Amino acid sequence: MTVRVQDVVAALEKAYPPEFAESWDAVGLVTGDPRAAVQRIAFCVDPVEATVDEAIGFGAQLLVAHHPLLLKGVHGVPADTSKGRLVHRMIRAGIGLYCAHTNADTAAPGVSDALAEALGLRVREPLSPHEPGARTGLGRIGELSEPEPFETFVRRVAHGLPTTTWGVRGAGDPDRPVRTVAVSGGAGDGLLEAATAAGVDAFVTADLRHHPAGEHLAVGDLPDTDVPALVDVAHWASEWPWCQQAADIVAEALPDTVEVLVSTRRTDPWTVHASGAADPGRAPA
Repeated sequence: MTVRVQDVVAALEKAYPPEFAESWDAVGLVTGDPRAAVQRIAFCVDPVEATVDEAIGFGAQLLVAHHPLLLKGVHGVPADTSKGRLVHRMIRAGIGLYCAHTNADTAAPGVSDALAEALGLRVREPLSPHEPGARTGLGRIGELSEPEPFETFVRRVAHGLPTTTWGVRGAGDPDRPVRTVAVSGGAGDGLLEAATAAGVDAFVTADLRHHPAGEHLAVGDLPDTDVPALVDVAHWASEWPWCQQAADIVAEALPDTVEVLVSTRRTDPWTVHASGAADPGRAPA
């Protein structure tokens, strides 16, 4: 049986229905012939030079990415632009590109399920369900088998995700017991109120900004008010576990003749980290 791009697309869209995508999103087949034969498929978070290199080296006929390559409308893809160059490289190499973005965020299982699993959480329900009682929606609420101090939990997160220069940061009482946890792959500060309303002990997400995080923690200083501690991770790291989930779904749906590869290229943009040595009240020597 010859497996074709359209067969892979069908498996992906059964797991991550395109109708789950936000109206502003761009999901689906970006490049490639739906009837082209497929023997090898690569999976990544970002469709960039490094992951395209990896897909070409693997001999893939299809690259499945979480982030869209062409999110905004374009009128051309000339090869002297960064994204146009990628499009031309993939076409010349016979590699199609498929993107599953916010539809993979909200599907069940989806991006946040994969993140929860990487952290050793048992998923209970969505953090922000599509509708009451639904299994689909943004984020997930899960729980640990046993409570542990927040400082220990932050280390758990660091050990469960791939290493990045950004690292893992925690905001909260280091001794606070953590049992219930909300997670959201990708930028999740829009779900801070939902995490608070859920009554969880900690919230793990990416790209937390100074003011939303600070204002969130300040609410916890009010009488009889509790808010979850915060764990901030690199955007790429929070979504990378999804690649294995997607690869497993496709591998299970297709014949054994199809090989899959989960990218190991770190495409987090941050490359240098330095810690300040001076106290804020003293000028550096």
